[in-house]
Amino acid sequence: MEQGISTRRQALDDALARLGRLHPKKMDLSLGRLQKLLATLGSPQDQLPPTIHVAGTNGKGSTCAMLAEMARANGESVHVYTSPHLVNFNERILLDSRPVDDRTLIEAFARCEAANFGEPITFFEITTAAALLLFSEKPADRLILEVGLGGRFDATNVLPKPALSVITPISLDHQDFLGDTVEKIAMEKAGIMKFGVPVVIGNQEAPVAEVLLAEADRVGAPTFVWGRDYRAYPQHGRLVYEDETRVWDMPPPALLGPHQILNSGAAAACAAVLQWPEHAAADGISKAKWAGRLQPICGGPLGEIASEGNAELWLDGGHNVAAAAALSHALADMDEREDRPLVIIAGFSPNKDVKAWCSHFAGLARRLIAVEFHAGRGGSQPAADVAAACNAAGLKAEASTGLIQAMKNAAREHPAPRILIGGSLYLAGEALALGG
Repeated sequence: MEQGISTRRQALDDALARLGRLHPKKMDLSLGRLQKLLATLGSPQDQLPPTIHVAGTNGKGSTCAMLAEMARANGESVHVYTSPHLVNFNERILLDSRPVDDRTLIEAFARCEAANFGEPITFFEITTAAALLLFSEKPADRLILEVGLGGRFDATNVLPKPALSVITPISLDHQDFLGDTVEKIAMEKAGIMKFGVPVVIGNQEAPVAEVLLAEADRVGAPTFVWGRDYRAYPQHGRLVYEDETRVWDMPPPALLGPHQILNSGAAAACAAVLQWPEHAAADGISKAKWAGRLQPICGGPLGEIASEGNAELWLDGGHNVAAAAALSHALADMDEREDRPLVIIAGFSPNKDVKAWCSHFAGLARRLIAVEFHAGRGGSQPAADVAAACNAAGLKAEASTGLIQAMKNAAREHPAPRILIGGSLYLAGEALALGG
């Protein structure tokens, strides 16, 4: 049995490697290549369950997790598509709420490869084609579909008409692909809006909201906007959601951090637009889990090192400046409840602004230990460079030879420290792969 599992895992890894070689660029935002492939496959994008399409910069994954849990609480069977994965690619494609098995995924990839006939196509495009194929062939009541990058030319935007669109908070990220201002990025994210399809707009900066509302008006998409049409806030240990016709008194989010109030509010607004009952919204918010987002780690070798040092260990994959701001607020709240010295272990992809990220933790963390990771096409920035940028931001930093050694160094901080592993979803994935 173990040999069979190992053989299928190797076959899946080989397929993923082949798909990654079909296009010379990691990203080449376009819909033409994928539309051609989908037409050959029988247009599975036209045969999907009612879909909630989720775009934004931060909070997409958490919002998707809440929406999927809400749909299940409403008695629906649910498919989910998210990216990137943390440990195994299968995490990206949930069929009826369970990760797709290796054999099914390998077969779907083979069908897509054959239909593509060796034509150039990006890894995300062809794997999205496989996901849409699987979603179209296995019946379900609902599909939660997360945008990969941007919106207008993202592979998921081949969907002709979802049931609902959602745009979570937008900030600067992937400027080399989406534009160098929040307004330009907002215009790309707004590309998922469709005529007649309601769009829930999360909490946004004023310039972003202006772009989104103008584009919604242009395409004829009805809007449901944070602060204008709905809001959510904590009260007496509960979460209150309000709009013009309802007030819901719900449990607090299971996902930690003040920023999850915003994500919960947007998810509850989706439930309201879809006419899901209050109990479904409450269950979704109070039960949703999302790996790598302020996640406590207790087991595995990293958890054991933390336990030996009487340390708390947390994991978060937030990698842009807005995510760093939200994460620093969450850690400051933890510090108010229980004062522990904070030590950060971090690694970053080559295109990330390390100095800006680290600036949010100057004065909050005692020090940062920079590490490298090996996942992703571009790998990570050198640990020495990360440490130098962090020191320039006013946060004491040093480089380490690896994650295990960094944990040992961090756990020696006295008294019992609070340790955060962060800066990249790839680093979060490596930490989870160690067990925990």
